Amino acid sequence: MDPFKSSPQPATPESSPKLRADTKPAVIGLYGLPGSGKSFLLKELRKRLNHGEYEFYEGSAMISSLVPGGLDGFQKLDDSTANHWRAQAIDRIAHNCRQSGKTAIVTGHFMFGCEGHYKAVYTPNDMATYTHIIYLNMPAKTLHEQRQKDTNRKRQYLPMLDLEAWKRTEVDELSRLCQEHGILFSRLAEQPDNQLLTALRLIQFSHRVRTVPNMARVDARVSEILFGQNNLQTMVVVDADKTISTEDTGKTFWDVQAPLGKLFGGPLGYSEAAFLQAVLLYEEAANEEEFEGLCDSVAFRTEIHAEFKALFRMMATQDHVGVVVVTCGIRRVWEKVLEREGLSQTVKVIGGTRISDDMVVTAEVKARIVSRLQREEKLRVLAISDSPLDLPMLETADEAIVVTGEEQNRSSSMDKALLEAIQTRGLKARQVLLPSNVSPRLTDAVLAQIRLSDKELLDSVFSRRRRLHPHVWHATDRNAAKLLMSPTRDASVAGPMLRKAHANVGLYLAWEFLSEVLGVEEYAMRHVQGHHVMGHRVRHERETTIVALMRGGEPLALGLNEALPLAMFVHAASPDDIRKDHVEKQKTVVLVDSVINSGTTLIEFIERTRKLCKDIRIVVVAGVVQTDAVMQGHALVSVMEEHGVHIGALRLSENKFTGFRGTDTGHRLFNTTRMA
Repeated sequence: MDPFKSSPQPATPESSPKLRADTKPAVIGLYGLPGSGKSFLLKELRKRLNHGEYEFYEGSAMISSLVPGGLDGFQKLDDSTANHWRAQAIDRIAHNCRQSGKTAIVTGHFMFGCEGHYKAVYTPNDMATYTHIIYLNMPAKTLHEQRQKDTNRKRQYLPMLDLEAWKRTEVDELSRLCQEHGILFSRLAEQPDNQLLTALRLIQFSHRVRTVPNMARVDARVSEILFGQNNLQTMVVVDADKTISTEDTGKTFWDVQAPLGKLFGGPLGYSEAAFLQAVLLYEEAANEEEFEGLCDSVAFRTEIHAEFKALFRMMATQDHVGVVVVTCGIRRVWEKVLEREGLSQTVKVIGGTRISDDMVVTAEVKARIVSRLQREEKLRVLAISDSPLDLPMLETADEAIVVTGEEQNRSSSMDKALLEAIQTRGLKARQVLLPSNVSPRLTDAVLAQIRLSDKELLDSVFSRRRRLHPHVWHATDRNAAKLLMSPTRDASVAGPMLRKAHANVGLYLAWEFLSEVLGVEEYAMRHVQGHHVMGHRVRHERETTIVALMRGGEPLALGLNEALPLAMFVHAASPDDIRKDHVEKQKTVVLVDSVINSGTTLIEFIERTRKLCKDIRIVVVAGVVQTDAVMQGHALVSVMEEHGVHIGALRLSENKFTGFRGTDTGHRLFNTTRMA
């Protein structure tokens, strides 16, 4: 469906929910000199935009509706009182939008001018309310002719030079104020033939960035890139400008002009609002066809470092390693450069400098992409960049590489920022010199040098990693687990004290693991104050059987039983000790052992349980599980998948040592080490 041809629709609660009181609504101002066509444009927008999402206001009409005596009365007021009503008008519009959840489009005046003198008529409330101001940047000659021909309104005669000076003053001042107040600012194309389409694009862009979080749109792009790559284990996330190339394509694009430098060096800094404003600058600079041509020209002048080409080509042959370029710069330039090198199928690009990109990339976005790849996709991430802006990304990644370029092109603030990240935030990074003859950053002791072709690095990137099965839960790195496991590993703790320590582990795993994997249910109980309230317990507690694998699993199982006092408790020295009446009419069986080594014994218990009841849920709880046993491809994992088993452990262990005699857990628990 063409978004520019959407028919007006009545507002419905479903289309635009009411905003929270502390949520700033989207309010778009249409500004320009008197006679530039603001009211005409508003009328055309009203015809084309969805009335379930947008509200339309003539600023003067809103003032007239509020001021006693209407516009005639308003024009007789002194400046202070007039400004009061102007503020009331924009506040009323903001209130209406907050109630309706819609985006407002408002015509307004910024200055009134006469013979070279200009009086600003905006209020602080305007600056606090607007989220985007679109300025009708009509050429002075066209505006002069249009004002002369206007038969609907009597307009003061002003020479073209005065109109041009007035317009320039408004644009300069509005641009400054918008940056100071975090308001997007656009100058509408001077040619009236495409003005409406451009206005629609800008308004729909502004509406979308206020109603759909930028990160949600970035996540959609990440998901698109990952789709079908089911074997990925490692992802390389790499910056573009001055990282994979010596070029800064943004500077090349703008050539002599440097609007981005002024923008990012201004009040907005490197915020999301600044990058959104950069999108609007790119939109003003060229239409889609012109933009493609400029990107072709910039791409032609941009060369990827040979070291990165070689690395990317190696990645093209491996389905478990991926690479994505994440750039704050121009996505289309880098797509064209990669396509020229035959790498476009291997290396995907995330970036946003046009409305059609539907996103912007900030420092926070880069770090969150890395975090998402780690947490949700379970990937190991190597991040590569040259810039202090990307330190959050480098710090989030599993491995970080800093590209050190030529001294005249590299960031002058990187050394200090990098050293601070290393010394105060624990960043562990190495550096690659590109080209190889440049001087390094910091010292080798602080930031060691490597090459992208080093075997150690390539092994790190390309080695296949074993994956923990997703049905395995563990608390290895949690502080609570560290406290609980200490007495279980202390050689001086044995007998009753060790059994108590194992019981504590059982309690913890019941609360942390079983409550999550099985869920909880409500039950009625009597409150200490005498009335009845609802309490919570593990779901199906009465229909749960706890099986202690003897004898090492008994203390932990007793702790588990303390948390699930209504559960059946069974001792099992062998799988055959589990009888049909132990599982009949039950919902869940919890198999409990202190240590799982290879998992061979556990497999027998799982298969015995499943043989007795094909529908019962099987959960395993253990103090320690050998990591190898629960890695993809292991026999235990195959059985887990076949029977839908979940395992919860206090910790995973890489130590393959199996206890015997004095170190056997069972003997330590029951003070029988002398009998071993």
